[in-house]
Amino acid sequence: MIVLLTNIMLSVIVTSTPLLLAATGELVVEKAGVLNLGVEGMMLVGAICGFAVALKTGSPTIGVLGGMIGGALFSLLFSVLALSFLAAQVPAGLVLTIFGSGLSALIGAAYVGISIERLPHLAIPGLSDIPIIGPILFGEDILVYISFVAVVGVSLVLRYTHVGLVLRAVGDSADAGHALGYDVIGIRYLATLFGGAMAGLAGAYMSLAYNTSWSENMTAGRGWIALALVVFSTWRPFWLIAGAYLFGSIMYMSFFLQGFGIAIPSQFVSALPYIATVVVLVIISSNKARIRMSAPACLGKPFHATS
Repeated sequence: MIVLLTNIMLSVIVTSTPLLLAATGELVVEKAGVLNLGVEGMMLVGAICGFAVALKTGSPTIGVLGGMIGGALFSLLFSVLALSFLAAQVPAGLVLTIFGSGLSALIGAAYVGISIERLPHLAIPGLSDIPIIGPILFGEDILVYISFVAVVGVSLVLRYTHVGLVLRAVGDSADAGHALGYDVIGIRYLATLFGGAMAGLAGAYMSLAYNTSWSENMTAGRGWIALALVVFSTWRPFWLIAGAYLFGSIMYMSFFLQGFGIAIPSQFVSALPYIATVVVLVIISSNKARIRMSAPACLGKPFHATS
C-alpha cells in the first residue's frame, strides 16, 4: 500500500511539473499586459530542442538549457508580430502554436523511436530512503524543485521589487508607464522571452523527464491547460501550484483508471482533464468582478509609443 501511494504521488508530481513551469512563465507575460496563446507551440519547440541537444551532447542537463533557449528564441516570433508590428495578440499566439506544432514535427521526424538517458534524480543518502516522504521530497529531478523556486521567485519579484512594480505598472497602464519614461515594448519583450524560456523548459521536461523519447505533439494540449491555470490562479503565483497539481492529479487519474481496466470509454477518460479545465474556467468566469479586479488592465491590448 505504501509503495502504491508513493508511486501515485510521484506520478502526480511528474504530470504536474510541466504545467507549473509553463504557467509560471505565462503569468509573468500576462502581468506585463501581453496575452501569448502560443504556449503549446513553445513547449513543443522546447521539447524537440531539448531532446536533440541532449542526444547530441549526451547530457540531459545541457538538453534542458537547449529547450529553454529554443522556447525563448521561438517566442521572439510572437514578440515581433504582436509587439513590434502590432498584430492582434490572439491570432499571433495561435500562429505560434500552429507553427510550433509543424516545426517540431519536422525537426523531430529524424528522432522518432530514439531513446535517451532520463534527467537524473537527486539521491540524498538516508533522506531519500524515508518511506513516502523521502522519494517525494528528496528524490526528484532538479526541474521539480526549480518549478517551486520559480513560483516563489516570481511572487517575490512581482510583490517586493522595483522590477516587479514596473512590470505590473506596464501591464495595468502602458500609457502611464511610458509617460514615466519606461520602455514598455522593451519590458514586454523581456517578459515574453521569460515566458518562452519557461515554456521551453516545460517542453524539455516532457522529453527528458516525463518521457525519454520524442513523439509528435507530445505535449498533448498541456500548453492550453497552462494558459487556463493563469486564469484559475487569478494571476496570483502561489495559486498556480494548487491549480497545476489539481489538473495534474486529474490527468494522472485518467491514466490510472485506464490502467485498472475500469469500464469507462477511453475517449472520455482521455478528455477528462480538458473537461475539468472547461468546467473550472466557467465557474471562475462567472465571477466577473473578481476577474476584472485581478486581471492586468491592459492585457491583450497593443501599445504604440506616440512620442
